[in-house]
Amino acid sequence: MDWISLNSWIDGETGGYLRICTEHRNWFETDFPRWMQQQPSLFDAKHRSEEHGSWIIEARETGRIYRGHFNVVNNGCITNLPADAIVEVPGYVDRLGINIPLVGDLPLGCAAVCNVSIQVQRLAVAAAVDGDLTLLRQAFMMDPLVGAVCNPAEIWQMADEMLVAQADWLPQYRDEVAAAEQRLTDEPHLGNRQTEGAARQKIKSIEELRS
Repeated sequence: MDWISLNSWIDGETGGYLRICTEHRNWFETDFPRWMQQQPSLFDAKHRSEEHGSWIIEARETGRIYRGHFNVVNNGCITNLPADAIVEVPGYVDRLGINIPLVGDLPLGCAAVCNVSIQVQRLAVAAAVDGDLTLLRQAFMMDPLVGAVCNPAEIWQMADEMLVAQADWLPQYRDEVAAAEQRLTDEPHLGNRQTEGAARQKIKSIEELRS
């Protein structure tokens, strides 16, 4: 807890994203019928969404500059990250299109965290393209959270469980799935770690969300 702030789930809450998604799903399932009985929303220039879309179109058509953040191929924008990495950076839109300025170097600590994630993504993409079990296991192992919680034997078994569970969507691993099923049958299950994590907040009820 010395390292975690619970002011926002993105500051380190265990399972924070899952909690938020669960709350939103429960809220939607409960309130959707009521929404459908209400008058439809009116969309006009006085009540614009905060989403980028309409602002980008306006900037492209009128030349009125819009500043936003965009996911782009790095191409030297952040100078101490790989050129082919996808980064989210500030940009400007006008009649000439989306213009991405030079950001420069990230602080070394931030760049180190980003580079670890980029290399994990490289491993995962190569594993997916080639159906390579070794690369898949290495991608799991190099993920900072997985590597901090699971040992190699647990990672191998977790990869096998994933391949079997997702076999219908992973045709490139067809040859590996049967072997994974056999290992899961022959080898003892290593078990799941029962932990609430370092910081976990309870899922709010519908009544709590309304208050």
